[in-house]
Amino acid sequence: MQMDTNRFKQDILPLKNKLYRFACSILSDTDEAQDAVQEVFMRLWNNRKKLEELNSPEAFAMTVTRNYCLDRIKARRTVSIEQTQSLKRTETGDEGPERIAEMKDTAKYLRRLMEELPEQQKAVLHMRDIEGYGFEEIGEVLDMNINAIRVNLSRARKKIRELYLNTVEHGY
Repeated sequence: MQMDTNRFKQDILPLKNKLYRFACSILSDTDEAQDAVQEVFMRLWNNRKKLEELNSPEAFAMTVTRNYCLDRIKARRTVSIEQTQSLKRTETGDEGPERIAEMKDTAKYLRRLMEELPEQQKAVLHMRDIEGYGFEEIGEVLDMNINAIRVNLSRARKKIRELYLNTVEHGY
C-alpha cells in the first residue's frame, strides 16, 4: 500500500527541522542543507510505497539524508571547516543578554570543534547529544552496532572535551 498525501504530510513533513539540523551537522552549510532536505523530501515522496512498509520511516528519512549529504561531500571533494549554522534564538526571561551571548558563543565554538571529528564520530555525537536519538535508532540510521556507537560517542566526547579544555586554559 502506498502512503497517501495526507499521511505523508502528517508523518514525514514534521521531520523537516530534524533533517535540516542533521544535514547542517554533516554539510556545515545552511543553504546546502536546505537543498539537501528538499532533495530528501523528493526522494521520500518517490519512495512513499516503501515508507508505508517500514517500522521507522523517521530512521529511513535520516538514513536517506545522511547518504545524500555524504554524496554531496564526495561530489565537492572538499569539506568546509567553517561552520555557518546559526543558533536558534534563546527565548528565556531568566538569562540576561550577556549570558545569552556567552552561551551562543560557546555553542558556536563547540560546533566548530565538532567539525574536527571524523565523520562517523560527528554523526553519532550529533544524533545522540543534539537530536536525542537512542542507540538502537542511531545504529539503524548509521548501520552500526551498539558497541561501535558507544565507542565512537565516547571518543567524540573525549576529543571535544580535550579541545575545549585546552582552549579554555590557553584562551580563545
